[in-house]
Amino acid sequence: MAVTIAANEQTKITKDFTKVARDIDASQKIYGKSLTYTQDVIRSLKRNKVAMVSLFFIIFLIIVAIFGPIIFPDYQKQDLLNMLQPPSAKHPLGTDELGRDVLTRLIRGTRVSLFIGFAAETINLVIGVIYGGIAGFSGGKTDNIMMRIVDVVMSVPQTLVMILMLTVLKRGMGTLILSLTITGWIGLARIVRGQILSLRENEYALAAKALGASKREILFNHLIPNTVGPIIVNYTMSIPGAIGAEAGMSYLGLGISVPEASWGNMLQFGASQFPSSLWLFFAPAVMFALAMLAFNLFGDGLRDALDPKTRR
Repeated sequence: MAVTIAANEQTKITKDFTKVARDIDASQKIYGKSLTYTQDVIRSLKRNKVAMVSLFFIIFLIIVAIFGPIIFPDYQKQDLLNMLQPPSAKHPLGTDELGRDVLTRLIRGTRVSLFIGFAAETINLVIGVIYGGIAGFSGGKTDNIMMRIVDVVMSVPQTLVMILMLTVLKRGMGTLILSLTITGWIGLARIVRGQILSLRENEYALAAKALGASKREILFNHLIPNTVGPIIVNYTMSIPGAIGAEAGMSYLGLGISVPEASWGNMLQFGASQFPSSLWLFFAPAVMFALAMLAFNLFGDGLRDALDPKTRR
């Protein structure tokens, strides 16, 4: 009886469905759009609204740094009849102790601070990638010696190095950049070394070696390109550190000196006039804070986009 009922139910269910002929071509057709790794990263980054807003603000700062001083070149122009004037229609951010327009000096300071940050970290990028790549790929005794050198350099505080160099050598952008690069490459070198150590035994590296590729070709054509993700993230998130170091040294009077403008020396004078002339402090402070926040938020978004484990 139970078998008859089950058979009847199965017949009823079968009548409710229509058998479709199998189409092999349709079953093998790819309906979704195929994306490369770069396209997938860009798509993931676009979905991160905070990172995109930060990127647009960084691009805005770069445009201001490039074209701002050309449009407003009179950042050193003095007007002793209008000293320490609050914001007005003529001077949107007020004037300083010599009657110089704060807005034009802030624009000039944006160029100086960003140039120091990008230049120092670009040099650190080149040194760190080459040094870490050679250490990780060579291995053995060479790797051991190179890492002991890194340990020795790493034991010296970067702040102490910067203070000593800016005290002994002539102060300026060149000295600041040099002091930021003496120990600034160490972190990236260790990251690249770790990545190369894990990649050098992969199949594509062994295949390139079997095909007769030189060590240089394997390192720079196969291994280092596969560490681009961590390198870019480290570079992006190191720039605010370099800008902050410049601002700190200039604030202490060891960095960029007047009449040249930077966020650091503007903060220094603004603090000396606080709270009687608030605009002198808040203008560079707000710009500095927004720049630091934008670089860090964009770096976080870029790290998530480049990491397949966190990509949605």
